[in-house]
Amino acid sequence: MLYLRALPYLFADLMANSNTRSYWLLWLVSLTLVTHSFAQPTPLTNYVNPLMGTDSEFSLSNGNTYPAIARPWGMNFWSPQTAPNGDGWMYAYDANKIRGIKQTHQPSPWLNDYAAFSLFAMTGTPVFDEEKRASWFSHKAETAKPHYYQVYLADYNVNTEVTPTERAAFFRFTFPKTDSAFILLDAYNKGSQVQILPEERKIVGYCRNNHGGVPDNFHNYFVLEFDHDFTVTYTWQDSVMREGTEATGNHTGALIGFSTAKGEVVQVKVASSFISSEQAQLNLNREIGDRTFDEVRSESQQVWENELGKVQIEGGTDDQRKTFYSCLYRTLLFPRPLHEITAEQDTVHYSPYNGEVLPGYLYTDNGFWDTFRAVFPFFSLMYPELDAKVMQGLVNTYKESGWLPEWASPGHRSVMIGSNSASLIADAYLKGIRGYDIETLYEAIIKNTTGVGPVKSVGRYGYEYYNELGYVPYDVDINENAARSLEYAYADYCIAELAEVLGKPESEVNLYRQRAQNYRELFDDETKLMRGKLENGEFQSPFNPFKWGDAFTEGNSWHYTWSVFQDIHGLAELMGGQESFAAMLDSVFVMPPVYDDSYYGFTIHEIREMQIVNTGQYAHGNQPIQHMPYLYAYAAQPWKTQQHVRMIMDKLYTPQADGYCGDEDNGQTSAWYVFSALGIYPVCPGSNQYVLGSPLFEKVTLQLPNGNTWIISAEDNQANTPYIQEAELNGQTYIKNYLTHEAILQGGTLELTMSDTPNRSRGTQPEDAPYSMSTDSELSTGKN
Repeated sequence: MLYLRALPYLFADLMANSNTRSYWLLWLVSLTLVTHSFAQPTPLTNYVNPLMGTDSEFSLSNGNTYPAIARPWGMNFWSPQTAPNGDGWMYAYDANKIRGIKQTHQPSPWLNDYAAFSLFAMTGTPVFDEEKRASWFSHKAETAKPHYYQVYLADYNVNTEVTPTERAAFFRFTFPKTDSAFILLDAYNKGSQVQILPEERKIVGYCRNNHGGVPDNFHNYFVLEFDHDFTVTYTWQDSVMREGTEATGNHTGALIGFSTAKGEVVQVKVASSFISSEQAQLNLNREIGDRTFDEVRSESQQVWENELGKVQIEGGTDDQRKTFYSCLYRTLLFPRPLHEITAEQDTVHYSPYNGEVLPGYLYTDNGFWDTFRAVFPFFSLMYPELDAKVMQGLVNTYKESGWLPEWASPGHRSVMIGSNSASLIADAYLKGIRGYDIETLYEAIIKNTTGVGPVKSVGRYGYEYYNELGYVPYDVDINENAARSLEYAYADYCIAELAEVLGKPESEVNLYRQRAQNYRELFDDETKLMRGKLENGEFQSPFNPFKWGDAFTEGNSWHYTWSVFQDIHGLAELMGGQESFAAMLDSVFVMPPVYDDSYYGFTIHEIREMQIVNTGQYAHGNQPIQHMPYLYAYAAQPWKTQQHVRMIMDKLYTPQADGYCGDEDNGQTSAWYVFSALGIYPVCPGSNQYVLGSPLFEKVTLQLPNGNTWIISAEDNQANTPYIQEAELNGQTYIKNYLTHEAILQGGTLELTMSDTPNRSRGTQPEDAPYSMSTDSELSTGKN
């Protein structure tokens, strides 16, 4: 450092020449400020806003998130609760009262929660009713970080704090002077039990609330340890509260009292387990033990700093940095581990599929219809060890239930469509991730193609029609049939790629390669769009391409037509070639946001979110079309990809409570932003390519899991310079519209020269286009 080298000369001159002392004093002050700023960089957790997306409701989603106070991939999350027990929209930004701090496992308000209970502090007359006990609060007296939450409960003059571990949490309540300070445990309805142990300063019990996907013996066992003696103990059962120490019933809870001096702090350590009360105590001892609140908070923050720090950004605005790290935080929350560590250090899990405690990993709370697109490709790039554990968990799910999960929370749920587990498995294995039983997973994938599981979202609903006709017909009482057909064809591509690498018979590989072309069955030459087809081979009629639902899933034909991830070139040829294809892409952005909601009978929130953002028929608030802006790179017009992805990042994301333009969905809408801000996107998981877009920052550095470093540099990148004029990969001119997984893992630098005008000659040759199975089957297996 120049400043440090100058120090000896500075002091010598300062002592010898009084005329320069004022100058040097000013120089010293400057040095102090500069070195202080270098010594204390802004923590990355300061850029994360867990409240992003919480300004949402049933009719309009700006994220449908809640502030998840948690460790990355924690078994338990904690969230302030503003809504009544059982309401999926547990925290609303515009609410003004808090009912409790809730242990939550909710992946989505549409799936709702399970195994929830809450803590709350109050003074005065003890009240257990959630409506009557709720306290006014203000965002001005609230702090939300990934690792720490604080809120002032105004009605009781109590400050509440919580910091999490993976399976436990540490609470700190600061009371006023009173002889009637209380902490309340609400164990929720649908079956619960509480037992107060005054001599041990403990509360133990369980809760059983859920919304499906659990066996009959499902319990969440909890233990709470306090640092104060109890002056009074109450329990309640359903609507009756009484003095006592035990309660079992539909809805139970406990309320314990203290006498406190002004500013006195009462601390509570809490943990839970899906296995047993003993395991809950073990989780508490292991993850918190004798450590202080501040020690746990510091550790939790450092865990997040380590993960967020794997992607370092330079440049951009403060809001862009906040949006980026808030999205990265969301990307690293799900799927949730259900496994726990025994006293013998064995990894075991309670199975929501058969109710047994079994060895090994298990993950849940994920909808693969959403997350196969970008979340799991991000894991395969940045977290291969995690991805391998998830694959082990999929093996266990198959062994325990006979099927792969598609939407688990915590067990199989009848939500969404497709058999997208094939995408996760193929993408992981083809990218070199090992450490799991791939043959069992392949067996499970093949089983998916020939049956339906315990709920319609598992396996392939309509498989018999698809396997015979190449599509699921519109007129056989199978909803969202065209969308199912397109997603099955993409899954078949993934199966073919995996089968080839595993050395399966050529006839088997070819069967799924042929089925991967089944998207052609639904392409309508007249409209150049995907269209439902009758069992007799005729297209459905009348056909309204703006009709949501019906043949499609949470979208219309203009959204689902592009769901041919595996063969964009083939789709373009069906549309008449690259120019016609690009013109159809243009149409999505320039058409008015008209819609037909008759299938639903009301305007669902996904429709409203498309309507109000003024991006035409482009509905970024839902997943089916999120890859579509990148498809210009296949049509020799990559500058339009650059233009549109930058527009979407700038217009449709902010770090505020209304920061998303639709459901965040287990990290998918966040992962889209993370990848896009890096300047790349995985259009076709199962291939080894990332399509180039328009990076948001001047420089991004990825600390790769193999120890290498990957840098994307876009010097002087500005809001008005979204276009790539020139590119160099490790010092060599680079003109392709994609990067390979292998190239990134090798480390290096992609240097981009950005401009306010498009370069219409770069990336326009056929060989510059990203992978399509009908033009180059070699690229998908990393053979290049």
